[in-house]
Amino acid sequence: MRYLPLTQDNRTEMLAAIGAKNVDELFCDLPKSALASAKFNLPNTQSEMSVERDLGKMAAKNLNCGQAPSFLGAGNYRHHTPASLDYIIQRGEFLTAYTPYQPEISQGTLQAIYEFQTQVALMTGMEVANASMYDGATACSEAVAMACRVTKRTRALISGKVHPHYADVTSTSMKFLNVDVDCLAPDPFNVEDLIGRVDSSLACVVVQTPSFFGHLSNFTALAEACRSAGVLLVVCVSDPVSLGALIPPGRMGADIVVADGQSLAGPMGFGGPGVGLFATREKYVRQMPGRLAGETTDEDGRRGWVLTLSTREQHIRREKATSNICTNSGLIALAFSVHMTLLGEAGFKRLAKLNHAMAAVLARKLASVKDVRVLPSNYFNEFVVELPKDAAEVAEQLAARGILGGIPVSRFYPTYPELTDLLLVTATETNTMEDIDAFTGALKEVLS
Repeated sequence: MRYLPLTQDNRTEMLAAIGAKNVDELFCDLPKSALASAKFNLPNTQSEMSVERDLGKMAAKNLNCGQAPSFLGAGNYRHHTPASLDYIIQRGEFLTAYTPYQPEISQGTLQAIYEFQTQVALMTGMEVANASMYDGATACSEAVAMACRVTKRTRALISGKVHPHYADVTSTSMKFLNVDVDCLAPDPFNVEDLIGRVDSSLACVVVQTPSFFGHLSNFTALAEACRSAGVLLVVCVSDPVSLGALIPPGRMGADIVVADGQSLAGPMGFGGPGVGLFATREKYVRQMPGRLAGETTDEDGRRGWVLTLSTREQHIRREKATSNICTNSGLIALAFSVHMTLLGEAGFKRLAKLNHAMAAVLARKLASVKDVRVLPSNYFNEFVVELPKDAAEVAEQLAARGILGGIPVSRFYPTYPELTDLLLVTATETNTMEDIDAFTGALKEVLS
């Protein structure tokens, strides 16, 4: 049978083997409130063709960024990916074993990983990078865990300008490692003082630039304060394109840099898939999660690649593992590396400049709309717009006019009523002047 369904006898046999009376016992650790909210009103069995038809109708209700002027961002960005990228990542040289334990049959994969690591280290200004993590949020969580191993401390401070998803994932993960995570309140107005909060009880301070609200920051002074207290500085970057124009975190004194490479690897895809970039200082390499591919030579002196460091859980390290993430998003990492190779250093820098230029035009246009204020004054390609009315209502009215005009900040911070009039907008090289004019015109209509 095509879908190999289990019979009731199969289920009964499996439950008996694990000592459970029924399926409900498998979920006994979950809160009842969570189980109640997980019930879905779905129809009974349908044919494949009927399901495709129904899902197609549902999908048609979406206004996606390919159909309309889009200014969405907030950690998931739309950049142009060349057609050659899909062709290259499907070549046979890269379609080798998922986990390249056998170098003799995995040279394509290993070389791609090696190039990826090199690119990430160069763009972040760090000494070593791993073979990727699951996404930016989990990379942030792994960075905090690593900082605790290095410092032998169990406290972390997360800036209020870090992406809330990164902060939430980190807080959730660290509960099970008995790490106390202090997440500061959201800071769209750039008034936060982190240096005054640094003390020797912290394992790390987690910051972001450009911040979730678009602020650009130079963390050199904060890095010095952290170093004096024996605290590691973790810098997050949600859109790595910014690294083509800004001072890399490594030059500011960062100890660990994490990012999400989604924007250079493929489409937005309703939030994924992403690929976590993770770079650090060489002296911490033994505490770094994930794997490292290295260059070597074979017995005939020919250049080749192997796994030179691999300390993950599947190598029977169990509680001593540096990570409990079981995937490294290999295909997305390959796509990221291919795109970076096609761009080259000069192209990468031009792309970053173009992004900032489009954002500057957008900011000027939106600031000309009555009662609209642009925050902050220094940004890369994303910034907050303060509106004279509820931003969620404005976003819905813009969508009704065929404009994806940003994301209300309140969707990320529903418990902060003072943020309801803030709209987070992004411009990239995919936007045109016509898009910006359409957005500005529609916003004037909605606010009039």
